[in-house]
Amino acid sequence: MSTAPYVPPPVPGHVPPPPHGPGVHPPFPAPPVEGKGRRIGLGFGVGGGVLLLVCGGGGAALYGLGLAADDALNEQATVVVSRYVEAVQDREFGKAYRQLCQDTRDEISEAEYTSEMAASQQITSYQVGDFNSLTFSVPVRVTYSDGDVGDLRARIEQNTSTAEFEVCELGE
Repeated sequence: MSTAPYVPPPVPGHVPPPPHGPGVHPPFPAPPVEGKGRRIGLGFGVGGGVLLLVCGGGGAALYGLGLAADDALNEQATVVVSRYVEAVQDREFGKAYRQLCQDTRDEISEAEYTSEMAASQQITSYQVGDFNSLTFSVPVRVTYSDGDVGDLRARIEQNTSTAEFEVCELGE
């Protein structure tokens, strides 16, 4: 004869109660509950902090890169336009013509360009503004020999073989 108490057979859809008596082990261990919420919160907090640092650092790096690239483009465009306007100011039209972009040189010969430029008013001074990356142009304020002031725009293009800027047109 067995000394174990009688346990009725399980009824479908009914969850049996836990076994009776001291010393009986449940069929599975209970999950730990002490500190569980704190560990999950700490894990999410540390993970979120790391994500914020990585994304924030990446965003700052991209912003800095954009500023540096913009400054470099502005500097290159300013130098190119200044060289061109200086050649025109000095009436060195052959030098100015060689600084023009290929499209413009294809449209007008050096002789025609020199003739047109010689007939124009002489520039006595100029000021070059900041490069506009949307219109690929640079504003230039010129003072002519008669004292008139003109606000011109130098349209520039990037040479596909050298990747340097070239002036295509200086006009209003």
